[in-house]
Amino acid sequence: MRRTWIINGRFLTQPATGVQRYGLEVVRALDRHLAERHPLSRNLALELVAPHGTPSPSGLNVIAFRTAGRASGHLWEQAELPRLARAGGLLSLCNTGPLALRKHIVCIHDANTHTCPHSYTLAFRTLYRALHPALGRTAARITTVSRYSARRLAQYGIGARRSITLAPNGQEHALRWIPSHSAATRAVAGPNTVVLVGSAAPHKNIGLILAMADRLEQAGLDVAVTGLHDSRVLKGYQGRQPSLAGPVTWLGRVSDNELAALLRDSLCLAFPSLEEGFGLPALEAMTLGCPVVVSNRASLPELCGDAALYASPYDGEAWLDAFVSLRNNVALREQLAARGRSRAQLYRWARTAEIYLKEMARIDGVPVLVDAAAVAA
Repeated sequence: MRRTWIINGRFLTQPATGVQRYGLEVVRALDRHLAERHPLSRNLALELVAPHGTPSPSGLNVIAFRTAGRASGHLWEQAELPRLARAGGLLSLCNTGPLALRKHIVCIHDANTHTCPHSYTLAFRTLYRALHPALGRTAARITTVSRYSARRLAQYGIGARRSITLAPNGQEHALRWIPSHSAATRAVAGPNTVVLVGSAAPHKNIGLILAMADRLEQAGLDVAVTGLHDSRVLKGYQGRQPSLAGPVTWLGRVSDNELAALLRDSLCLAFPSLEEGFGLPALEAMTLGCPVVVSNRASLPELCGDAALYASPYDGEAWLDAFVSLRNNVALREQLAARGRSRAQLYRWARTAEIYLKEMARIDGVPVLVDAAAVAA
């Protein structure tokens, strides 16, 4: 019996953050499983559908892509997408999806609008606080990216913990990056440079590091800040980034290849978040062999294990001590780089895509036990 599922492609119209990266990389991994005839892909047809005018994504060989409908945004998702998916199932990978469908798997990445509401606009957090519990009631399955996020979703009534499937981020995409400096990244990269990746949203907590500019300069350390800030969703620094004297360089958004070069040639990545559903930049840095210093809370200890240095997101001195220790201890840097690469191997897009194949099969009533010999064949 032929099984038909549509993938919600609305994420292709949104600014590229970690959530949209998740959507695209899961779709690409699903495409590879179909091309390689994974046992759970038998009789399965997947189609990626997006609003009218959306460019076709690269890297797909088996999964069909099309645009449909006249609306955009939430209106397209709630009013037009259910009609397009009514003959089969729907897979929504990026936090939102239509309420009218029952045969629906939706990934809700975090509960940040509850845990750090000050980081989001009133309109955005009001929408998500209403939409997510409703999806928890109507969708056939909720997935999320970490055990920490699953606990948070259960805490805020979005889904029962036992009914939430873990489908974490992967890291293979970072191995495809080709380190290549721009003039700006080359100028700031070096053995004394700490890299900050993320927006200026309050829960990203980059102000903890920036507030130590004088101390960092005295210690001979520089800071390179990269990232994209979407003021329509997040609340933080408005407009032009603040001008800071001393060791801080604002790079804005950089390409993947530029980020790879910056991480390769710098001291470490600093990730002082107060709240994270997963922490993809830390995983990308570990994949590339860049030591990481991360917050000792939220999902980050779960993600990094023994492959990171930890500090309280409220204790600037602890972060400074960690940076100086890394700068002064070659053996520690090499140890963390090796542990990071090893730890990163636990997170693979291929494995995450297989989790979605299993969930689709369960909903379709297909046995999910995969014979090892069949997989090898």
